[in-house]
Amino acid sequence: MHTRTLAQLSADLRARRVSATELTKHFLDRIARHDATLNAFITVTSEQALAAAAAADKRLGRGDATPLTGLPIAHKDIFCTAGVKTSCASKMLDNFVAPYDATIVERLQNAGVVMLGKTNMDEFAMGSSNETSFYGPVKNPWDHALVPGGSSGGSAAAVAARIAPAATGTDTGGSIRQPAALTGITGIKPTYGRVSRYGMIAFASSLDQAGVLTQTAEDAALLLEAMAGFDERDSTSLDDAVPNYSKLVNEPWERVTIGVPESFFDAGLEADNAKALRVALKELEKLGATLKPIELPHIHLSVPAYYVVAPAEASSNLSRFDGVRFGYRSAAKADDLLSFYMRNRGEGFGPEVKRRILTGAYVLSAGYFDAYYLQAQKVRKLVSDDFTRAFREVDFVAGPTTPAPAFGLGQKTGDPIQMYLNDIYTIGANLAGLPAMSLPCGVVRGLPVGLQLVAPPLHEAQLLKTGHYFQRVTDWHQRVPANYA
Repeated sequence: MHTRTLAQLSADLRARRVSATELTKHFLDRIARHDATLNAFITVTSEQALAAAAAADKRLGRGDATPLTGLPIAHKDIFCTAGVKTSCASKMLDNFVAPYDATIVERLQNAGVVMLGKTNMDEFAMGSSNETSFYGPVKNPWDHALVPGGSSGGSAAAVAARIAPAATGTDTGGSIRQPAALTGITGIKPTYGRVSRYGMIAFASSLDQAGVLTQTAEDAALLLEAMAGFDERDSTSLDDAVPNYSKLVNEPWERVTIGVPESFFDAGLEADNAKALRVALKELEKLGATLKPIELPHIHLSVPAYYVVAPAEASSNLSRFDGVRFGYRSAAKADDLLSFYMRNRGEGFGPEVKRRILTGAYVLSAGYFDAYYLQAQKVRKLVSDDFTRAFREVDFVAGPTTPAPAFGLGQKTGDPIQMYLNDIYTIGANLAGLPAMSLPCGVVRGLPVGLQLVAPPLHEAQLLKTGHYFQRVTDWHQRVPANYA
């Protein structure tokens, strides 16, 4: 059962070939068997899952089920879940039990989805390797000595190892697409505002976006259809009708023009990754796509711009975690209010979070705001304008998701700049607020690599359809790591 896609499992449930309870027990058993090694979950909600599965079986029996009813998934531990710990993988929130559900949790629950638990992640979503978690690093199912990518590494590892058929994630600078590529699964970040951020603990509010990690683009369409839509509780939510993604992915594929920035194939991209990517683009050509060289003149500035804007917003968002209003409170006696704050935040936050808070406070300070933050916002506009011009000529922009396959645990933790550069191909879509998807497209040295497709705003349906048709003629998404098949 665990190698079947969400779409296949949905059909099985509706045909009563399996019950939601049997399906949930199967995945809970796999979590119990494999997660001690992977460390993909922070919290497993077994009792809650079985109760939800029993309710789903009744709903299926009555005949009023949705296509998602009875399907088990996992949520990244950045989404508030009523009565369940929501930690953001930080000591600061280790004991926080959310009093309400995030909008996407609520919508999926209303559709009948069964929550298996909450997945591990980089602390407060700050990281590219899932090594900054207070609960320890997540292991890549393809090789336990390697990282799964981050920050949604727990969600990616769970889906890749087939201990969950799908999982939610968040993407601020590539945190869905990058781990999807490094673990051989599908990950999509929709248009900024397409999915509500209400109940998603903020890192960088103008960049954060919820999305999904699944085996296939068809599965992503199923989940995104239920998650997306206007939410009056989120001031950045887009009031735009949600297409029937699950139907549209199976409609006839139109010929599309795909822009390929040659700058993506420079010395920063590993040669074997480039080769796998060229083969994948040839497959899209065989389907009828036209490949067109394009330029994104300012894309190389996206990383430095991002690492000014994101820390600035993080320093503001995380100021609430002071041990008074929210978060961890040190047991040590403080001499005054300042030392009280310093102990709480010094002990509650990990090194990477502290680094970004300090960076953010610096670039927002009176003497440096114009020199750094304002300039970064100008660069952000240049990057966005590059994509706007490109989409006048092409339907998608294609390129690598990551520069290389998964790297070793601890390999880049001592060099933050090298860690940040792992997001070099993904950050542009976040700065511009565009939908983007990573698809498994090959294997290098026994490890999966990803093809990234970026689309114009609100073109998720076309993106998902292209991914689905690509996966009809390739089998990279069907490959399961050894010992997890």
